[in-house]
Amino acid sequence: MSIKGRRVVTGFNKEGKSCIKWDNEIEPIQLRPGFENIPMWATRKLPAESTDDDPNTWDLGTSLAGGSVFRYGRYEPKNIARWHKTDSVDYAICLSGEMWMEMEDGEVHLKPGDVVIQRGTLHNWNNRGTEPCVMAFVLVATEGAKTTGWNEPH
Repeated sequence: MSIKGRRVVTGFNKEGKSCIKWDNEIEPIQLRPGFENIPMWATRKLPAESTDDDPNTWDLGTSLAGGSVFRYGRYEPKNIARWHKTDSVDYAICLSGEMWMEMEDGEVHLKPGDVVIQRGTLHNWNNRGTEPCVMAFVLVATEGAKTTGWNEPH
C-alpha cells in the first residue's frame, strides 16, 4: 500500500497578503521495487529564494546541486539495495517502522523518532523489519556539490 503526502505551501496573493498557494496530495513515485519517493519541496539555490515554481515539476534526483530537497521515502520490508552517496548534508528522520542504515564499516538500527545526520558518506537504507518504514529526508547541498540522480552509481 502506498502513502500519500499532503503538502500545504504558503505564499502571497496579488495584494501581498499571506495565503495558501497549494494544498494537495503528492502521489508517490516508485523508483525501484520496495521504495517509493514522495517529493515534498526543493530549492534551486542557497540561501533559498521564494519563487512561484512548483519544484515537483522539476527533474529532481536524489540531491540538487546548490539547493535543497525535502522528501519522504517509503521502504517495504526487504527493499532493493541502493548503495549511494550525495554531495549534501542530509537530515534523516525515522517516522514509522524500522530501518537499518548500512555503512562501509558498521550499521545502525533506527526506530521512530531517531535522527541521522548523514554527511556525504557511502550508505544504504535497508528495511529488515516486517512493516513498511517511512523516513523523512532533508538534503542540503554542500559547497561545490553536484546533482545526484536516482540511477547513478556511487
